[in-house]
Amino acid sequence: MIGELEFERPITDLRKKIDELREITKDADVDLSAEIGRLENRLERLEADIYENMKPWDRVQVARHPARPTTLDYISQLFTDFFELHGDRYYGDDEAIVGGIAKFEGYPVTVIGHQRGKDTKENLRRNFGMPHPEGYRKALRLMKQAEKFHRPVICFIDTKGAYPGKAAEERGQSEAIARNLFEMAGLKVPIICIVIGEGGSGGALALGVGDRIHMLENSTYSVISPEGAAALLWKDSTQAKRAAETMKITAPDLKELGVVDEIIPEEKGGAHRNVKGQADAIRTVLKQSMTELLTLDEEELINKRYLKYKRIGKYSLEEQFSGIK
Repeated sequence: MIGELEFERPITDLRKKIDELREITKDADVDLSAEIGRLENRLERLEADIYENMKPWDRVQVARHPARPTTLDYISQLFTDFFELHGDRYYGDDEAIVGGIAKFEGYPVTVIGHQRGKDTKENLRRNFGMPHPEGYRKALRLMKQAEKFHRPVICFIDTKGAYPGKAAEERGQSEAIARNLFEMAGLKVPIICIVIGEGGSGGALALGVGDRIHMLENSTYSVISPEGAAALLWKDSTQAKRAAETMKITAPDLKELGVVDEIIPEEKGGAHRNVKGQADAIRTVLKQSMTELLTLDEEELINKRYLKYKRIGKYSLEEQFSGIK
């Protein structure tokens, strides 16, 4: 199987037992079909129980799975005629963010996304998907180009966060992120954002101001990683699992809070189990969002975007003062 995770161990053990019994039936003149059938039924129930009742930390592990599809995986599945563009026209090119022009169902679009590696060599080249400021400036350059030529922007979010190194800070990391937030808020073309893995801190939000925010079922979206939160709250990063339980970082939690618009279902065990099937599920949501947004004029688009973010975190005065005696 593809890199089983800790919470999947009971499933893995049961599958091994079924495989062992099948091997015995091949090598010996014995009928174990009844026992195999019983175990297969048990496996089906176990998978349903585990995958339908995943804890927040389980979803964090799936979101971080090394085989999880990346932005470029989805680009190859969803778009045609993709032409990658490079550089921010100020400093250089950042391979932790990829972007360019493509066609989605025949319609010209601009595609931008965080890009991590699949192995150590590629992760080093792409800085583990943690962009420098030139990455965000490249993304903004492509967004402004899309606005000029009236192309919708599609963003794929998948980063632990913006790179926190000294060189990134010297080149204006905070300003680059803030500028993206400001410009995306008023961009005059539709913006559709999809969280496909980890959405961490301002590094994710710099590609996350959109008219539609969608999340894959086992993705996470948070102001800080569970390890970082645990280190701040309890001075112990090993309490990450405990932090994940309280942070409301999973797709179901964020849908309930109104942060995301739609949850895109995943294959049992995660998107890496069936990349094409997962891409098809994303395609359906993209088509629906594009159809809705392309009917709006510029003023209506921006007003609706403003109202969308204004509604996030809404609460009543009664809730605010309920704890005051």
